[in-house]
Amino acid sequence: MSTPVIRSAVEADRDALYDICVRTGDSGSDARHLLTDHRLHGHLWAGQYLTFAPEFALVAELDGAVLGYVLGAPDTAAFEATLLTDWWPARQAEYPLPGTGSPLDLELIRRLHRPDRTADAVVAKYPSHLHINLLPPVQGIGMGRALMDAFFSRLRNAGSAGVHLGVSPHNAHALGFYEHLGLRRHDHLGGVLFTQRW
Repeated sequence: MSTPVIRSAVEADRDALYDICVRTGDSGSDARHLLTDHRLHGHLWAGQYLTFAPEFALVAELDGAVLGYVLGAPDTAAFEATLLTDWWPARQAEYPLPGTGSPLDLELIRRLHRPDRTADAVVAKYPSHLHINLLPPVQGIGMGRALMDAFFSRLRNAGSAGVHLGVSPHNAHALGFYEHLGLRRHDHLGGVLFTQRW
């Protein structure tokens, strides 16, 4: 069996990142059957990192196929400010309200028009953030930990003091993964926040 490799993401990986994002978009399971437009998840949680923080975009590749990623930004506040002017307006123009498609399409289109903003108290202590998703062929073989270790190394080299990430309380596999890695869990506003400082 081939061994997965971790490398920096490149623009040619964009479609793969979007595909992984939607195929893990239902609390870790495939969300494609819930959607008319399979690119909405990627617009919300993947594409902007390749555009605005490519040095913090890593992929897991197996036999030439990208099957996992970790994406993030060292300075969440600055990243979110950039998106307000340079990412969300184009997505909002492409998907005007009230939107079309399935109920999930409509929900995600509303989120495009009301993008999340991280609380100041979180950013003050944990300035960086990340998203990590893996497809089944690279799950359970240590690839998630390897991606996180590589990403954390880049954050530390960039001077970051800490990182946070949000998880659906319904994603039992992800909750167990982050707890196993030793991240601190905070039950938070109907969701779960994990944090790490170094």
